[in-house]
Amino acid sequence: MATVQKSVIASFMGTLAAGCLLLIALLVQEGAAVPISSHCRLDKANFQQPYITNRTFMLAKEASLADNNTDVRLIGEKLFHGVHMSEHCYLMKQVLNFTLVEVLLPQSDRFQPYMQEVVPFLDRLSNKLSQCHIQGNDQHIQTNVQKLKDTVKKLGEIGEIKAIGELGLLFMALRNACV
Repeated sequence: MATVQKSVIASFMGTLAAGCLLLIALLVQEGAAVPISSHCRLDKANFQQPYITNRTFMLAKEASLADNNTDVRLIGEKLFHGVHMSEHCYLMKQVLNFTLVEVLLPQSDRFQPYMQEVVPFLDRLSNKLSQCHIQGNDQHIQTNVQKLKDTVKKLGEIGEIKAIGELGLLFMALRNACV
């Protein structure tokens, strides 16, 4: 009987310890109910590097000076329409990947020296999010991303310049969605 009682107490203590760890994890995440093993997270330190933050915003500012289309916003409320808050990081990962491959690489010879410093930084963030996936159907997210892609492609080079001019917004949206 004493052995069974010790076994039940040990099991109860293990469950209690696991529950405490889960509560601590939720407190650290400020109550966000994100799985502890989630790959859709970036370390806050990525966004607290003054030099690269400054370079990112300087690149965006320089490109925005060349952007004369003030009627179109790529990263705004429409991008997040119909996307649950818990899926925002995955959405921003998709936007980041598009921006890197379809916008920044083709324009890599422009906006120097900022471009040569910001692209590797954004590429590192993309690599850190490479395992970020959502469960279930992501069609609603892909639809929103496709609208952004279509807008950029429809505007041509001006659309690429606009996307570079919105790197500050991309930076902030990544931080807000993934930290």
